[in-house]
Amino acid sequence: MRYFRQNLFTLLIGGCFLGGLAIDAAAQEVERFDPVGFEIALGQAETPEVELALVERAIVAVEQEATPDLRLYFDLNARRLELLTQADRVQDAASLAEGMAKFARDNRDIVGRDPVTLYRQAAELYEAAGNTRKAIESYEAEVKLRLDAGQSGDVVAEVYAQLERLATQRGDSAGAEGFYAQRQAMMDPKAAGVRAAGETGFSEVEVFYATDRARSGDSDPNEFYGYGRSDLEYGIVTVSIPSEHVPGAIERPSIWRLEFGANPAKHVMVRKVDPLENDVYFSRMQARVEDSARKEAFVFVHGFNTRFDAAARRAAQLAYDMNYSGVPVLYSWPSAGKTFRYVADTAVVRLSGRRLAVFLEELKERSGAETIHIVAHSMGNRALTDALELLAMKNNAAELDVPPFGQLFFAAPDVDADLFREMLKTIKPMGERMTLYTSEEDWALTASRKLHGNAPRAGQAGDSILSDQRFDTVDMTTLGEDMLAHTYFANDSSALADIVSLIWANPAPERRCGLQEAVPDGAVREVWQYQKGICQDGKMVRLIAHLWNLGPVSNDTIRQVVAEHVSDQEEAELLTASLIRLAGGD
Repeated sequence: MRYFRQNLFTLLIGGCFLGGLAIDAAAQEVERFDPVGFEIALGQAETPEVELALVERAIVAVEQEATPDLRLYFDLNARRLELLTQADRVQDAASLAEGMAKFARDNRDIVGRDPVTLYRQAAELYEAAGNTRKAIESYEAEVKLRLDAGQSGDVVAEVYAQLERLATQRGDSAGAEGFYAQRQAMMDPKAAGVRAAGETGFSEVEVFYATDRARSGDSDPNEFYGYGRSDLEYGIVTVSIPSEHVPGAIERPSIWRLEFGANPAKHVMVRKVDPLENDVYFSRMQARVEDSARKEAFVFVHGFNTRFDAAARRAAQLAYDMNYSGVPVLYSWPSAGKTFRYVADTAVVRLSGRRLAVFLEELKERSGAETIHIVAHSMGNRALTDALELLAMKNNAAELDVPPFGQLFFAAPDVDADLFREMLKTIKPMGERMTLYTSEEDWALTASRKLHGNAPRAGQAGDSILSDQRFDTVDMTTLGEDMLAHTYFANDSSALADIVSLIWANPAPERRCGLQEAVPDGAVREVWQYQKGICQDGKMVRLIAHLWNLGPVSNDTIRQVVAEHVSDQEEAELLTASLIRLAGGD
């Protein structure tokens, strides 16, 4: 963080002691840095100055840690930027925005923010502060990132127009002429070097979305929706997936590969957000369902600390990796997308559960999909369980002959375990099968348990693992490879293979590859442990992608498909046996 500290550290000290002893007492809580305690302290701040002082003390505390949490560090500075801007400390805000842009550029895989928007913000703030030289530097940094990403046309031309205007203000006629020439070049596709169709190096996934987030007012697709509450809104978000994509990954630019601008041929990018009127939305969805081999949809509900753009990338990655021929759908509730906004997220997710219920009911009635599968992650399970319980009671689900939904996946749910069990008694008739994915290594759920009086969370494995005849419990502890082991359901193709298997053929746990019945403490329970390394998961997913558009398949059809795509005889035999077992064959 050395260069970032050079940009920020001198700005941090001045505001640390605002407010006298009252601030010092709260700041002592901050220095131990309990994110939830810090969030509560912010909520108790009586003035913006007090809040700013708390944030600045927290930033210093994080900087001084032996191994700073870079995501937390960035989130705290993002709040500081908001407060400085509100306080009309324009020059300080501009410097901070520029430093954050550089930090986001070099740590994009950690912070998940597009530095382009931060450079633009820095440029506008510098201009407001009367510093046109620094404004020009920030616009030039923005345009470089856009060009590195292969952008051209009106988007880049507009940046050059800003540069031309500022150069004219400074009396730099030569510079203004140069920016004018570059602006004109951007309007000529040949001069701008636009790739021809078929030479892009990426695919685009259109994800239908519903959200109760408020629009931010920013036209940039990464910033289009913020974390304010609003009414339900529908639309389509377009996400690019590079041709060399690694299943389970969300590729981002890396400074170690000398990548500074996001490029759709190399990185997963949100390309466009297109809000639609309800009738248009469902008309386009019906057409998509009609054209698909499987007349179905797949709904993803994201979890805590997730921005709209991050949720869109995850939903698109899931659909792409599954080679899903149905319609991918995202429901995005207004998570603040910040590490220290846990309490704020809990305050909005339950309201979103009511709106998710409205959306799911409308989706069922108007999408044209014969089957709708749903997966929720982390805190998003609070919205999903609320929504399904409401729909179950409204429709007297116990008397339904056919479940209204297909597979229901509860991945690492941050829900009270006892409450989850009770709610699923009501929810059970709503799905063809319900699967609970848990992990003993899920640190995020461990932290949540401490915040809730040591009450076990439904997504935790270990001694408190939840089991019931109404749902299948799968312990995915062996897949906890990422730092928090909290996104294993999407980051590892093994869990994805299990999800794909269920969507394809709805096999019971004993028929699925890699699942072994657990016998904790000598007593048989309805818990299955995933054994990593047993299944050839990536190949399983690709083979199922060839099979599931064929409808019911015979053993001979499976053997034929495997033979066409797997040359190694031993691998082919193992995969054939697994697929036949999944499909219900002998």
